[in-house]
Amino acid sequence: MLSSKTKHYLHCTLFFTVILFFEIFSGGLRLFNGGIFVPASEINPWVEYGFFGACTLYALRLITFLPLPQVIFNFIGLTIYNAFPEKVSLNGSPLLAPFICIRVVTRGDFPQLVKNNVNRNMNTCLDTGLENFLIEVVSDKPIGLENHRRIREIVVPSDYRTSSGALFKARALQYCLEDKINILSDNDWIVHLDEETVLTENSIRGILNFVIDGKHHFGQGLITYANEEVVNWITTLADSFRVTDDMGKLKLQFLWFHKPLFSWKGSFVVTQLGAEKDVSFDNGLDGSIAEDCFFAMKAYSMGYSFTFIEGDMWEKSPFTLWDFIQQRKRWIQGILLVVHSRSIPLRNKLLLSCACYSWVTLPLSTSNIFLASKFPIPCPPLVDFAVAFIGAVNIYMFIFGVIKSFNVYRFGLARFFLCMFGAVVVMPFNLVIENIAVLWGIFGQKHKFYVVNKSIGSEVTV
Repeated sequence: MLSSKTKHYLHCTLFFTVILFFEIFSGGLRLFNGGIFVPASEINPWVEYGFFGACTLYALRLITFLPLPQVIFNFIGLTIYNAFPEKVSLNGSPLLAPFICIRVVTRGDFPQLVKNNVNRNMNTCLDTGLENFLIEVVSDKPIGLENHRRIREIVVPSDYRTSSGALFKARALQYCLEDKINILSDNDWIVHLDEETVLTENSIRGILNFVIDGKHHFGQGLITYANEEVVNWITTLADSFRVTDDMGKLKLQFLWFHKPLFSWKGSFVVTQLGAEKDVSFDNGLDGSIAEDCFFAMKAYSMGYSFTFIEGDMWEKSPFTLWDFIQQRKRWIQGILLVVHSRSIPLRNKLLLSCACYSWVTLPLSTSNIFLASKFPIPCPPLVDFAVAFIGAVNIYMFIFGVIKSFNVYRFGLARFFLCMFGAVVVMPFNLVIENIAVLWGIFGQKHKFYVVNKSIGSEVTV
């Protein structure tokens, strides 16, 4: 079996190889007289395409630079940190850890899924040696959880209103912070999970190390999507990009800067209660569609610190293409509300804005794939190199996500390489789906919170 460092060095070698190959193939490195396209230096775009046409082509080329900040973060994060860390070791006794509340927020539409995962996560906590903890389920509808000293079910009243009019998941999260409902002290910790999130022993050890250390108010770790049964191979392979994003951009921003420069996700979130109450989820409509993003950026503006938590949790990718599109549409609409919110200072959301608008302008960026070959324009070599670099890193992120998510010992070598090939094949599909989600998010109905169905599996008992 290869060592952790050997795996990381092999990954870096493959990463640089993909970048070099793509740079040469696309003409970013002009080793073959302009690459596979017509040498742009032979064309005068102002004469060939006219003033308006040339301006349009150059503007579209510049739009492709919006993802550059997050691409650089992903590149650095994937190379300087070991991408294949060893099993997480505890830095202290679980008996000495502060109290931990594992909080699951659900609408209550899939009660059996919630029951199964509560029992499963309970078993994992006990197997890891965690003693001082509580699993809390917050729902709009009664779930009917069994009576247990470590399980608490909270049903949000239908007539409950926050002072700012927060809705959906933000409303439920804020209800838990009300004085009459909250039973935790300010020094206790909350682990926020979605209803389908499954804990692992590694993630619990990482959380214990984080709360025992106590240097930062908020933390987040890695989520993978290809564990156990894969329901939809297309969406799971498409989500491999998100796995790499966690290992690159997310890890770098938290370990280097201890700030959510590009925001974070809504699951595998660990917060100290006192800090969470101070930031709060009562952030009106702007903070209700992507409540996780708004919370992170607000906490950032208030000076709170963040870090990366070792270990990984398991989730499922959407089971249908419809759910996949709806999920992306909600994220786009929610993050746009955060970017445009006057409650968050611009200096705190500058990089998030770049990332958001690189997503919003994806249809325009995609057009460069066709326009670059049909209507080449002369650009400085550094520009061509940077554009190719952005494309190469994004391609590799799908490949690495498969390497990180799919265990070669579980799938076998042949199926493992088939999955890697599938990640490359699924990229055009993902590009089409993302473009549909962007256009629908911009021109479709706003302020809706679509809940993805991930209810699958058999019963688990404590």
